[in-house]
Amino acid sequence: MQITLSALYRYPLKSGQAQVLRHSLVSPEGLALDREWMVATPEGQYITARTHPQLVLVKAEPCDSGITFSAPGMNDIFTPLSAFAAQQQADVWENTFSARSGAQELNHWISAYLEQTAIIMWTGLEPHRRVKNHPDVPIRFVDGYPLLLISEGSLAELTRQARQDFSMLRFRPNLVIRNAEAFAEDQWRRIRIGEVIFELVKPCERCVLTIIDPDTAEKSPQQEPLRTLAKFRKFPAGVLFGQNMIARSTGELRLGMAVEVLD
Repeated sequence: MQITLSALYRYPLKSGQAQVLRHSLVSPEGLALDREWMVATPEGQYITARTHPQLVLVKAEPCDSGITFSAPGMNDIFTPLSAFAAQQQADVWENTFSARSGAQELNHWISAYLEQTAIIMWTGLEPHRRVKNHPDVPIRFVDGYPLLLISEGSLAELTRQARQDFSMLRFRPNLVIRNAEAFAEDQWRRIRIGEVIFELVKPCERCVLTIIDPDTAEKSPQQEPLRTLAKFRKFPAGVLFGQNMIARSTGELRLGMAVEVLD
């Protein structure tokens, strides 16, 4: 049976709510507008839902001129890109690079929501960060790689072992594929979707973010699904689920496209 692209997700705000897409431009940087914004301390140190679970409920809607944020209990706020007028150093996983800040009204908004002083940063039009060991690949505010692929079969196997259902969004993939056997993606090195070739460069090590319900921001008291994953997906590199990828060209992705395994 033909393997196909069954879902596309982007997260304009790092740790924020997913946007469900039917199509998207993809480039070596990742899906268009994915993780272009990030919550940080005033010094530029990244803040995520690992420590602030309520971030998963923040909705970000970018447009050509700016971005609108909404969150429970807060008024919506539109911020033009021009408001990010200051250059500032950002830090993601001890990787320091130049980004944009200075949107004071937005900073007050996110500080009120988190009940602590914080800012929202923008990568700017040209990211100044690169993938570790891949100096030719620019990235935005992702943890380490521009794209994450997971198969429906892998989630189905997790569901079977845990004996309960989990939303794919707990794992924050960009691309989801159908009709592949569970964890078949672990063996792939390169795939083609449309005109774009992707390299699968590193398994994704999972963390406590997976135990946060993306619909409620509540943490699982049983530490699920991380607890079940650790029983059958624990390797020397950690608890692994999904594959980090790099697109080697720019092209359009649409749901239903065929996925060709090259090697």
